[in-house]
Amino acid sequence: MRRVLRASDRALLVEEADLGTSMRVHAALAAELESGGLVGVEELIPAARTILIPFDPSRVDEATLRRRLLDVRPADERAARAEVVTIPVHYDGQDLDEVAELLGVSAREVVARHTAATWRVAFTGFAPGFGYLVGDDPFFDVPRRTTPRTRIPAGSVGLAGDYSGVYPRESPGGWQLIGRTDETMFDLLREPPALFVPGHEVRFTVAERESVALSAASDVASTAGVAGHAVEVVRPGLQLLVEDLGRPGNAALGVSASGAADRRALRDANRAVGNRADSAVLEQAGGGAVLRFRGDTVVAIAGAPADAQLRPVEGDPVPVPTGVAVAVADGDELHLRGLAAGLRVAIAVRGGFALAPALGSVAVDTLGGIGPLDLPGLGLSAGDVVPASGPAAAPGSVDPHVPAREDLPRAGDVVELRIVLGPRDDWFTPDALATLTTQEWSVTARSDRVGVRLQGDVALERSRDGELPSEGAVTGAIQVPPDGQPVLFLPDHPLTGGYPIIGAVVDRDLDLAGQLPPGARIRFRVVDAAID
Repeated sequence: MRRVLRASDRALLVEEADLGTSMRVHAALAAELESGGLVGVEELIPAARTILIPFDPSRVDEATLRRRLLDVRPADERAARAEVVTIPVHYDGQDLDEVAELLGVSAREVVARHTAATWRVAFTGFAPGFGYLVGDDPFFDVPRRTTPRTRIPAGSVGLAGDYSGVYPRESPGGWQLIGRTDETMFDLLREPPALFVPGHEVRFTVAERESVALSAASDVASTAGVAGHAVEVVRPGLQLLVEDLGRPGNAALGVSASGAADRRALRDANRAVGNRADSAVLEQAGGGAVLRFRGDTVVAIAGAPADAQLRPVEGDPVPVPTGVAVAVADGDELHLRGLAAGLRVAIAVRGGFALAPALGSVAVDTLGGIGPLDLPGLGLSAGDVVPASGPAAAPGSVDPHVPAREDLPRAGDVVELRIVLGPRDDWFTPDALATLTTQEWSVTARSDRVGVRLQGDVALERSRDGELPSEGAVTGAIQVPPDGQPVLFLPDHPLTGGYPIIGAVVDRDLDLAGQLPPGARIRFRVVDAAID
């Protein structure tokens, strides 16, 4: 039986009774999306038994889309021939013997059946390029490790439940490891970057000899160089990243949208210097950064009100107000000291930054490990130089009337965030639902761009036990781990997850959520999905 659940004020979740039907419905919806039949929908995020459908409410209303999703008929499995991907594997995984014992066979038999099975990519998630593979041999049903490993090497081939998968990059994980491959699972310089996308058929073979996987990244000439205009990082502060509005539309590759934690701050800073509203900025968290400018330009900061100074090569320091464009000369330095409120400052330079995009964006995704192709790492460090296009590249004029924000909290302040319930509020007791909205939740110091980790006096109690099959999540989703203390997802959240989501912050409050400092307190208020 199909259900359509509310996942946020801008997303619905289609739930099917089993994985096979879900995959066929996803195929039907993907065909409609490609042909333009799903107005207001940009991408689909399939998972074990669900499909997350983000939508644009200015183009389609929830009721209309809900009816369309209930009417869709599953595609015929024989309608299209799947692309076949072959993965050579060195079957020397550290859990191979344990898996054999769990399944009651020899290690040789595990390898024989793993290579004999036909696997299909059901959905992607966890990390860019990670495919959840389902096979046609019911023999494979392997529990996850009791204690996850903190480090699993890239290329590790694992089993968990009835899934198999290959880790695209080094990461923590709890899957049982039976081997490794030298194949590069995700390469931004390849088209498409991900070796696995939903619908692909996968065949594992025994690798006959060692091979060396060469990344094309080493052959790419940097476009950064030392440009006439640039920003040099003297001190990054707590965290300094390049961000734009992200890379939506790459869910099939296992890549989330990411992007600025405070979109309004990004737009305000760009508006002040005359850039396009979606131009990249530097996103600085917590203050403490020092930036040196190469070449004359115009700079503006927005978002959290900062104690900011411009220290010219000659002359006395001058304050840099929030939202005000300031001319800077070659060698001048911008010092961001303490923040009066909020957490993140957007720093824009006139003309924007000259960086090589990855999947159409230069945004840094701290969880997915994706950022500009021509910067040495994700977070900027002392000595890094970010090339700028120069003031002449700005399409507009400086705007001196960008208002300062007055809604940003300090530590100890109480902030109200509007939410809609779902899609898994039925996994929680009535008392838990009441606690969610009546109790104040503290923002802990363990928060980051992946999520705001909350702490409440009373934990949220589930009404049912067991694991939820992985399903898609939106920015703003409130996920509840087994300890009952919620995590509010920010832009770098995983594409899919297995803990139930009790509700989601509405889109209009997401920028405020991205500015919550440790020590701030939250009250959630349930509203209807349609917010004026």
